[in-house]
Amino acid sequence: MFDFLEGYDLLGAFWVTVQLTVYSAIGSLIWGTLLAAMRVSPVPLMRGFGTAYVNVVRNIPLTVIIIFTSLGLYQTLSITLGAKDVTDINFRLAVLGLIAYTAAFVCEAVRSGINTVPVGQAEAARAIGLSFSQVLGLIVLPQAFRSVVGPLANVLIALTKNTTVAAAIGVAEAAYLMKEMIENEAELLLISAVFAFGFVCLTLPTGLILGWVSKKVAVKR
Repeated sequence: MFDFLEGYDLLGAFWVTVQLTVYSAIGSLIWGTLLAAMRVSPVPLMRGFGTAYVNVVRNIPLTVIIIFTSLGLYQTLSITLGAKDVTDINFRLAVLGLIAYTAAFVCEAVRSGINTVPVGQAEAARAIGLSFSQVLGLIVLPQAFRSVVGPLANVLIALTKNTTVAAAIGVAEAAYLMKEMIENEAELLLISAVFAFGFVCLTLPTGLILGWVSKKVAVKR
């Protein structure tokens, strides 16, 4: 029944999808947190940059961003991010594009968590002489992250599905292999079902586990 899978590295393709997700998730969390810090910063220039970045990037289709990383950064500006092989270059550029796009949504999730922290706590921290960065890092962000595990889980699930766009620049992840198999095989419905099941196996446990974590670490007010 599944003879059409012979000769194709299905597990390898999904492993590339997992790698794209993990690297992009780490980068998005770091960059998105920095953007959130900018959006609540007392410095007008930083607030303006954070606001402009989020409003612009999240309204650009991800496909446009991914293709720009290939055509704009690599082919036009010859930026390779330290890679020499074309496969590695495309992979790193795809991660960069996913980070740039997903960080805008991470930023908004983290900022919503920051807004749940009582203002009095930040004021008390400033009253004892803590700087803005100390207040944010020691008082606000630890509580904010605890309240946004659920929203961040949704962003992570969306990121996992968005990795399929990397196929547009030749990254050999699951969607790229699916396209190749559909072109070469006649089992369209079975191929679609196999890849749909694969993504369910990646995203469903993520949602369930992080949903459980969200309930465990939620801030009681």
